[in-house]
Amino acid sequence: MPRTQGEPYALGALDAKSVSRLVGASSDIALVLDGEGTILDVVIHGDDTAAVGARAWRGLPWVQTVAPDSRQKVEALLRDAHAAVEATSRWRQVNHPMQGSDDLPLMYSAVRISGDAGSRAKSRIVAFGRDLRAMVALQRRLVETQQSMERDYWRFREAETRYRHLLETSSEAVLVVDGSTQKVLEANPAARALCGSVRAKLVGGSLSALFDPAHGERLQDMLAAARSVGKKDAIQTRLADEGAELSVSASVFRQDDAAFVLVRLTPLHSDAATAGQSRKGPATAREGTWEQTLVAFVQNVPDGLVFCDASGKVLSANRAFLSLAGLSGEDQARGQPLDRWLGRTGVELGVLISNLRQRGSVGRFVTAMRGEYGTAVEVEISATQLMPAETAVLAFAIRDIERRLKPEPEGGKAMTRSVSELTELVGRMPLKDIVSETTDLIEQLCIETALGMSHDNRASAALLLGLSRQSLYVKLRRYGLGSLGSDE
Repeated sequence: MPRTQGEPYALGALDAKSVSRLVGASSDIALVLDGEGTILDVVIHGDDTAAVGARAWRGLPWVQTVAPDSRQKVEALLRDAHAAVEATSRWRQVNHPMQGSDDLPLMYSAVRISGDAGSRAKSRIVAFGRDLRAMVALQRRLVETQQSMERDYWRFREAETRYRHLLETSSEAVLVVDGSTQKVLEANPAARALCGSVRAKLVGGSLSALFDPAHGERLQDMLAAARSVGKKDAIQTRLADEGAELSVSASVFRQDDAAFVLVRLTPLHSDAATAGQSRKGPATAREGTWEQTLVAFVQNVPDGLVFCDASGKVLSANRAFLSLAGLSGEDQARGQPLDRWLGRTGVELGVLISNLRQRGSVGRFVTAMRGEYGTAVEVEISATQLMPAETAVLAFAIRDIERRLKPEPEGGKAMTRSVSELTELVGRMPLKDIVSETTDLIEQLCIETALGMSHDNRASAALLLGLSRQSLYVKLRRYGLGSLGSDE
């Protein structure tokens, strides 16, 4: 029955020592705070090591003894305690960091026991704390158990996936049979195809119903022996309704204290050959179709395709290569070294084959293709090594890029405008010619720049270049730059 206003407490007047014992008995740990939240005293029930370390909190603000994520909860507890003296604040979990050990979780409720609601100077607050370490440990064990169950579940799912994949892709006919009832529980696609002509229902039906009744006794003896020793050698039997002759073997495995029989069915004699032909026939036809398609592609592709041995001698070539080489038939190319038609200097093919052996493939190798009658075209080669070791076959795809190349100017010299174009000259001409081409390029660019800076004044351009006027005129004539009018 609730106490009315002015009614004395049943406990009567309590001294400070009794109140201290009462606070200690009602909580695992109690904090006596001033109105600002500073800890004046710590009352601990028991001699727990972690709780005893809480005595060092004396003189510290309560919010400094808790974890950062618990500070808002402490502030809320203090606000609730100051709001009304007749009511206690609601319980909140607060975590205290403890040096050298895990956090100390406590469930607090705060009560203001003295002072006015509007003034905090003389207020006193008692925070009652209950130790939650046992509950936290229980929650942790629950989470660990849940995670362990999850791991076991996923391991089971992975094992089931592997089992299903193996069962579905196996070419051997397999049945899983209940050891006690002899009902077929599972059958893979090979077993369903093999027993398709049998009228009896496969999955869910009896195993003995799949076979000739005359062999039923032998089948039962085999299953009984398998249950006794775990595995039994194969027996020969026949499917029902004058079906195919089979070799049947059985092995037993246990799961959840129940026995299951793994039954393997293998066709015998001509049935196996017929089944093999029926399975291989369409595949063989498809393989033949793909081979014909591939041969047609090789012969009709517009790029030249040639296959050579490891030394670079031609084994086979398509029509486009024969056209580039100026040959009338493949027999003219077979057995001949490929560098008879490919490469400018006679060493390019050797470099190409060496890189091909090291890397396995080479792409966009630019060189020249020489015909039997002296014609030459620029080509781009992509090559790959089809087989390793001594029996390697080198495949070359040769593409005519003559139409891609820029035509030479009327002066007879191609002006190279970039470093990439200069590097492409390697292999096409000797080094001294490349250096000469580069020198001419630099001279021409410098003269054009000087003329632009001097607004086409030859005298000023000669001064900028450090040349005599006569030397500048010679170079202008050489490169065909401007006219030889007045210098002004």
